[in-house]
Amino acid sequence: MLRLAHFLPLAFCAFTQTALAQTAPDQTAPDQTAPEQTAPEQTAPLQAAPAQTAPDLALSAEIGASGIAATAARLAALPTPTAEEAFALGALRFLGAIEDAVQLRWRVGISDSMQMLPVLRLPIPENPAPAPFEPAMVSSLFTGIAAGMDSARASLAKLPPEADFGLEIALSDLWFDIDANGLRNSGEDLSEIVGPALLGWRWMERDTATPLPVLRFDAADAAWLSAYTHLLSGVAQTVLAYDPTEAITRVQDARRQLEQFSASRSDDSYLDRSFGNFADSFAMIAEALNQQPDPAFALGAQDHFLSMIAENRRFWALVERETDDTREWIPNDRQHSALGIELPQGAGAAWLSVLADAEALLKGELLAPYWRAGDKAGVNVARMFTDPRPIELIGWVQGWRALPYLEKGPIVTRQNLRRIEQMMSGSSTMFMVLVN
Repeated sequence: MLRLAHFLPLAFCAFTQTALAQTAPDQTAPDQTAPEQTAPEQTAPLQAAPAQTAPDLALSAEIGASGIAATAARLAALPTPTAEEAFALGALRFLGAIEDAVQLRWRVGISDSMQMLPVLRLPIPENPAPAPFEPAMVSSLFTGIAAGMDSARASLAKLPPEADFGLEIALSDLWFDIDANGLRNSGEDLSEIVGPALLGWRWMERDTATPLPVLRFDAADAAWLSAYTHLLSGVAQTVLAYDPTEAITRVQDARRQLEQFSASRSDDSYLDRSFGNFADSFAMIAEALNQQPDPAFALGAQDHFLSMIAENRRFWALVERETDDTREWIPNDRQHSALGIELPQGAGAAWLSVLADAEALLKGELLAPYWRAGDKAGVNVARMFTDPRPIELIGWVQGWRALPYLEKGPIVTRQNLRRIEQMMSGSSTMFMVLVN
């Protein structure tokens, strides 16, 4: 799940990143000046976390032994689950939707040309004898993800508003049954799949003899998980709005016909295997976007992205109220991360400023800059959801496809995003993936 930043069909996120990156450094829109804060050039190491009591890892051990699906099934059958069990069921349904997706990828051996989509990019072992791939599988996969996120939120909704609980999970107990054989095999540990994406060079240079940490999830983390379910739901709704089935079919059919002409070639055809895969991927994306999108899915995506921001705000508010310091997932300024990730003072407040920019874009209160519109006009991103139209890439570059969404008004700046980049000293991408 932590490779989601690579998806192209997610129009809002891609457009927001482009918008913030293009904005001039000294440009400031009205009423969006962030409080001054001096960002350290290098984050000082955190002090050692206080001594912890022995964790209760019974449920964690069950996941490690039985897997995500079996543990979730047992929890779902409980007549009166505890707060810990309700949270665990929501988390396992979230992970279960990801597990279903990677199982599909393994089962049909989805090619490199399909790995530009979220979830399908996760590094998993190769299937030596994959089943045939059908283009409709992609939309089915994201339909399943959307259903899984709905199910996860239904479990989280059973938590009382002021629930006080703590669920301790050892990261070493989490794994995906990628080949769906019910056994935990090499390459299926969650840490092996998402560790490099979450920690980057820290993962590669870690001491492999050091055990993976134990995390304690509480009420604040339930809000974080709810926010992430809305993010994935928004991604799924966007992909479904621009259903790629027909585009994938057209590209795959063309590739099969082209292979008839290249079958007699005596060279290694390296260009076709390298640039050809890129060309196929680009053609799939371009063709999928250049169609009339489903307006219901587009509106649904906008709602989910706004809900993601609301839940993220709730998360940071709950985190700020915490006074303990027990195996924290994402800490406040007074806590320590069990992951060993160093967050500078004020990181939460700085991220909330970035979310405020994103919310303003989604609501049309701020505009995204466009290269031919100057500094007094821009793209109304909100209307791309409320009045969705085909996204023809050449038309957007030239401008004629952008014209229906261009209007005069305040432009979002890169100020708040730059603040995060300065505070995280090169780890801003990891931070943004972690906190969604």
